[in-house]
Amino acid sequence: MQRGQFRTIETSSLVSMLSEVFMENLPMEVVGNILSHLGNAKEVVIASSTCRKWRESFRKHLHTLCFCSHDCPIYRDLTTRRLEVIITETIFQTVGLQCLSLCMDYVHEFSAAAVIAWLMYTRETLRSLSYNIHTVPTVNILEKCSRQKLEVLELDHNPIFGVEPSYQKFNSLRSFTLRHVSVSAFDISLLLASCPKIETLTLVSLEIMTSDSQSSMELSSLTLRSLYAKALNVDKIVLEADNLETLHFYSLNLEVFELNAKGALNNIKLDDVSIVHFDACESIDQLEVIDFSISTISWPKFYQLVFRSSRLRTLRLWGVVFVDEDEIMDLENPTTRCPHLKHLCLSYEIRDGLFHNGLHDSLSLENVTTLELGWSVISEHFGQWVFGMVDQCPNLKNLVIHGVLSDPKTREECQMLASFTSSVVSVMRKYMHVDVRFEYA
Repeated sequence: MQRGQFRTIETSSLVSMLSEVFMENLPMEVVGNILSHLGNAKEVVIASSTCRKWRESFRKHLHTLCFCSHDCPIYRDLTTRRLEVIITETIFQTVGLQCLSLCMDYVHEFSAAAVIAWLMYTRETLRSLSYNIHTVPTVNILEKCSRQKLEVLELDHNPIFGVEPSYQKFNSLRSFTLRHVSVSAFDISLLLASCPKIETLTLVSLEIMTSDSQSSMELSSLTLRSLYAKALNVDKIVLEADNLETLHFYSLNLEVFELNAKGALNNIKLDDVSIVHFDACESIDQLEVIDFSISTISWPKFYQLVFRSSRLRTLRLWGVVFVDEDEIMDLENPTTRCPHLKHLCLSYEIRDGLFHNGLHDSLSLENVTTLELGWSVISEHFGQWVFGMVDQCPNLKNLVIHGVLSDPKTREECQMLASFTSSVVSVMRKYMHVDVRFEYA
């Protein structure tokens, strides 16, 4: 054996020895925290076998376990019985588990007894549960986890049939998520009332069960700070949340939305949303961000929303369609509104004569430092509009132009692109202090 090979072996042994000494000297609580951040349970078990101290830390100080077939495809190749045994043995080796994630593909049909055993074993210490498992029969997660110390609960593909608010209490729950769940609107209201400390509510792709031709959902909470709702088959949402700060609707078609938040609302975002009757203008004293994208809303209500938001800092309107746009608004001193506006995002496809010559002419743009402008279909007037918008922002620092890039096929399209390019060059020459950036889809 060559001398260099001896050095390699000696170096490798030294590194291994130093690593073992380093790991042995780490406090067990620190080791448990390291293992908890590995994520997938398979990696945790492998890492814990490094040495005796790490195995002991796994048993006594591990606080997070995740069994997820998406992160570990090998689970899909195991039989359901074998997988049940692995999960059971792993969980039962811990003594203080706080966060548990059980998310398995529906190729596995677990026994309800096994799942109940996992939940019963961890319920005294568990603070966070993410659950997406198919069982026979169905496990009532609300019943098994209520009246415990859970702070975060995520349920996916787990039907809810009846809520008993006098029994199913979640006194410590702060974040509640329902995804792809079959539930009645009334039960959602009862669940929210059963969570006296809830701050974040997420509702995604729910099958709202109702016997009425028009479905409605009424939500009320004194502590709720954030609501995210996506793809709900409801026509009406009535929300009473005095401390609500963030509201995000995505892919909704509502006849009516009523909000009573008593001025705490800070951020409102609508993405692919249609609202016929929008009533939230009495709850916007603290509003700082309005972000509407590919949505339809009443022009008078929107106009009031903007000009009653004296603290507005960010306004984004992208592909928004206004209804009742011919109604004339009469607000006192509209040019004094939104004096703190710093970030403005507008798309050119919004109807000419209403948005371009109506809304921003009434806004105070003196403090705008970032301006984002874009189009979905380029127009010959786009470049001129960009020039005019920049001219109204004396303190502008950043200009971002968004567009849909396609090869010009006609002479007219080539001329529009050339006109746009010339206009942007003129802007860059006149406003050399402005940083111009282009983003194309």
